Amino acid sequence: MLEGSILRRLNEAHCHDKQPLNLGVYYKNTLVALCHALEDFILDSDSAPLMVTAFQRGKWYLEEADRYNDLADKSEYVAILATPDAGFEIHPTSKKENVALVHLQQDDPVAEEWHLMILSPTYTAMVLCQELSEADYGSNKPQEDLERKFYGFWTFEPELVRETVELTIDHIKDYQPELAKLMSNKVARMTAESGTRQRDDLDAVVSQVVKYLQNCQKILHQPGMADSVSGFKDLDENIVSNEMQAFLRMAQLLDITDVSNPMAASEVAAMAEAMAQLLDLPAWQAKRLYLSGLLHRVGLPGVTKNRPRQSQVQQEVLKHDNSASKASVLRVMPQLEAISRILTHQREAWDGSGIPEGLAYDAIPLESRIICLLADFQQKVKAYKQYSTDKNPVTQALEDCQTLANKRYDPKLLDALSLLVMGMQQGMTLEAYQPKIATGMWLVNSSDINENQTTSS
Repeated sequence: MLEGSILRRLNEAHCHDKQPLNLGVYYKNTLVALCHALEDFILDSDSAPLMVTAFQRGKWYLEEADRYNDLADKSEYVAILATPDAGFEIHPTSKKENVALVHLQQDDPVAEEWHLMILSPTYTAMVLCQELSEADYGSNKPQEDLERKFYGFWTFEPELVRETVELTIDHIKDYQPELAKLMSNKVARMTAESGTRQRDDLDAVVSQVVKYLQNCQKILHQPGMADSVSGFKDLDENIVSNEMQAFLRMAQLLDITDVSNPMAASEVAAMAEAMAQLLDLPAWQAKRLYLSGLLHRVGLPGVTKNRPRQSQVQQEVLKHDNSASKASVLRVMPQLEAISRILTHQREAWDGSGIPEGLAYDAIPLESRIICLLADFQQKVKAYKQYSTDKNPVTQALEDCQTLANKRYDPKLLDALSLLVMGMQQGMTLEAYQPKIATGMWLVNSSDINENQTTSS
């Protein structure tokens, strides 16, 4: 990362965190689709954002300037950073009162970066990347523009987006001090408002990201592309990986916004991984059980207050299928069909009294039964830890679950959970960690992840 770049400054601020930035490599076509999806959601957002972009060179801005005309109309303010190539200032969008151009010097490290920051009281999103240098490329220099590579990450996290905007404003200060002051005031006001406004529907944002990436993939798969593009397989996998990342980042944000239980997904996934070993499940089933643990809160009603309306993708699914149990946001990604089914049925009960279909006993997918038990157990442990009691929170949570044996929970799975708790009490450590989101392809790169069969206990 270049000295003085926004990406490097942010990374240095977080390199010693328990959860450092999830950095990875992205191809240009993936970034274009990703940025367009995040930008276009501004048109559907409930608030007008401050939008900050870095285009490297003015000619790249000119390719997007027509789109930015509509975006500027919906935004409170748009700041564009790029080197002043020919025609940079003459486009009509640049003449708008709420659009500011910052002419970067040719040797400015930000001129090598590709940034998109969207900050509003109800919607935050960011792409922060830096193009690989000639030394990084080595002998594998891109033959096509779409094969250009960038190093960085993207996120929906409000705190991280605001921190990055503030770093960028600090950089703008050297060029246009008055603009930097204007933007700082807007950030302060929007931050104050964010605590009083209901956030936009994250399901809809994620479904749009996946849709745009899938459209990008269709273009890549046009006749002749596989033969004409040398890195076709890598480009294809990069798109799928980013679709997976969208859901993982959604799950991560659901955890972050739940201040009482901010590690739910990673802790359930860690227990699911251990449970798979206890039950001697095959590798493909253990893999999708772990992924189900990471995503178990996605699309689950009541997890967060930030669900003002039914998501766009849920509405689309329900138009074609009257079964609400199949209206999972995960269904927009074919590779997650099996995961969607598992999580759709995670609220079923062993005795048939659960939802959405009232399945009972072995008719409930095994992974659904496991996630149901582990998610409830994890929440009970967290709740008991908040109170000062004589009994161990883990023991107390286990006893609560055991009272519902043969009712809510599969009794054989409770036996396995008892063994797991015994191991934890004897010093076994379950490492709850955030996965390397930027390389999410490993989670979906096996056909086994989408097996139609579900194994019974």
